Amino acid sequence: MVREAQHGEKEKAENDWRHGTNSARLTPMSEFPKPEVIITHESDLDGFVSGHLLQRLARKLFDTDVPLQAWNYNNWERRPLREQSAWVCDLNFAARMDRENWLIVDHHATEVEPRKCRLVHDTSKSASLLSYELCQQHDLGNEKLDRLVHYTNVGDLFLTDDPEFTRAIDYGSLVKQYYFWNLHSMIGEDLESLVDHPLLKVVATRREVVNPLGFAHAKANLERLTDIVGLVDTPVGDSNTILHQLLDDDEVPYPVLATLTIRFRTVSISLRSQNGEALPIAKQLQGGGHPNASGASLPNTVQRIPDAKEYLKKVLNPEVGDTGLGSLEEALKGVEVK
Repeated sequence: MVREAQHGEKEKAENDWRHGTNSARLTPMSEFPKPEVIITHESDLDGFVSGHLLQRLARKLFDTDVPLQAWNYNNWERRPLREQSAWVCDLNFAARMDRENWLIVDHHATEVEPRKCRLVHDTSKSASLLSYELCQQHDLGNEKLDRLVHYTNVGDLFLTDDPEFTRAIDYGSLVKQYYFWNLHSMIGEDLESLVDHPLLKVVATRREVVNPLGFAHAKANLERLTDIVGLVDTPVGDSNTILHQLLDDDEVPYPVLATLTIRFRTVSISLRSQNGEALPIAKQLQGGGHPNASGASLPNTVQRIPDAKEYLKKVLNPEVGDTGLGSLEEALKGVEVK
């Protein structure tokens, strides 16, 4: 969002923002201040690619290497924002990020209107595609990056009708299976080397072997959280692929499917749907995301999967007459912290 626009341009920009279509071309990169740091999402390929693309762009514009940081959502929300200038990508735009001399490149739905920062935002594009469009304005595109960004966009937005969807999911699995900084250590800043990387053969073989096993286990062990939400156990296989296979299965009664994970003593819930039902559930849990791909971190008092199940059943099935706050307080009763 270019807040310095003239009246007519400003009105158009605000209208674009409200419809989630604030494209990269609205923002002249030459006016951006040099960032102290580039911050991205550590948990998926979209964050990996977009962060490295912005780092490459900063080097082209300012002839210097800007440090790259990667954060998961839970720790990012706790991180103090001390920088006078930063570029942030693929981390949900929130009011605290609306700061002078900050650039935000994001595609998640948001209710926050930018007033100080420069926001490049489009819910129909991945953060990688938005970042790549900025790079292309400065002749930083090439055929391999075209392919990598396409795979990232298809996988992150889960564009199942794309003919290369399965291949795109394999690319996304690189970060999920080998993790952000391990992958960074292996390829450095050579994003192009990810295209047709030998590890993709390992990912594809693993998918062919374990996804059918994971699907069979998940379908046989579905657990009801509510009449709408079913909990899925995915000990093996790509959870996103398995969840969408289950959503396509007529024998599965739930329009929203959830998985639970624990990392750094924090329990997180991931929600998937096909018709926009996931996001309202995530918001009910103080989370967010996309209409069909959302998530939330559960309260710190919930640190085990059994406790998380009980918490979710109480919060998502409030007794008649309960207020939201009352239900939350009730849900936390009896949760043991260890």
